[in-house]
Amino acid sequence: MSFNPFAVTAASTGASARSAIALASQKTGVDFSYLMGQAQLESGMRSDAKAGTSSASGLYQFIDQSWLRVMKQHGAEHGMAWASDAISTTGGGRMTVSDPATRRAIMSLRNDPQAASLMAAEHASDNKQALEGSLGRDATGTDLYMAHFLGLGGAKSFLKTMASNPDRAAAGLFPAAARANRSVFYTSGGQPRSLSEVYDRFAAKLDKGAGVATGTASGLFDQAGVTMAALGTSATLEIDGSTVIPGNGEDSGAQSAGAWAKATLDQFSGSKSERQMASLIRPTPANAKLAYMMLATMGA
Repeated sequence: MSFNPFAVTAASTGASARSAIALASQKTGVDFSYLMGQAQLESGMRSDAKAGTSSASGLYQFIDQSWLRVMKQHGAEHGMAWASDAISTTGGGRMTVSDPATRRAIMSLRNDPQAASLMAAEHASDNKQALEGSLGRDATGTDLYMAHFLGLGGAKSFLKTMASNPDRAAAGLFPAAARANRSVFYTSGGQPRSLSEVYDRFAAKLDKGAGVATGTASGLFDQAGVTMAALGTSATLEIDGSTVIPGNGEDSGAQSAGAWAKATLDQFSGSKSERQMASLIRPTPANAKLAYMMLATMGA
């Protein structure tokens, strides 16, 4: 087995889940607030979380087959070619690893915040593209969470059926998922929830989870009056209410990054409805890098 360049625990990498998620957002362009909300909802930001009813494990609760699939597709892009090269696909589409020790090493990466965050971001990006092609509209964060929760095929079926029949009982459409996740599909009194009710509950939980994971909405980007001096320049950046450094175009520079940050804060503060949770916008690399630098200056 080749040497594993990734540490398996948060302690050995020296990176917190939050900084790992910020790095994944910066590298892939997938929205930071969505990745934070998903991690909070899935694992409570715990990299060692383990499900009791399935093989799901880690910060993003990947089940075995989903993890192997995304690692096969994207591992090499992020320095884990040793893992992706070891994964094979059977004639029936199942992902396998022939060497047991190598398989254990690959599966343990689910508990490494850096590897898990990168794969979650790549998985979200893949699902976003597929959902938008199928639905003919922009995919929201909740749409992407449905793809994580039900699989891509399940999410397409859920969303298309909800569009035409939002009051249909979700458990009737997904009986296996309902058996494994009763609290999602039924009320405490045992009444089945409709598709729209399941969807809206996930939207609210993602929104709340992002707020919890980042501390609070009001404190995300305004701690200590974030300045460009802290980022290595002399001009002041204030997210809300003051002059910012002009960008070299509408999608570059501190001004654009500030607008992106403020849009995220607007989501957290509830200024948009739960059903209208913002799409997973892919910011430019410059914006993503600047937002990551902002987080780094705050010790995130």
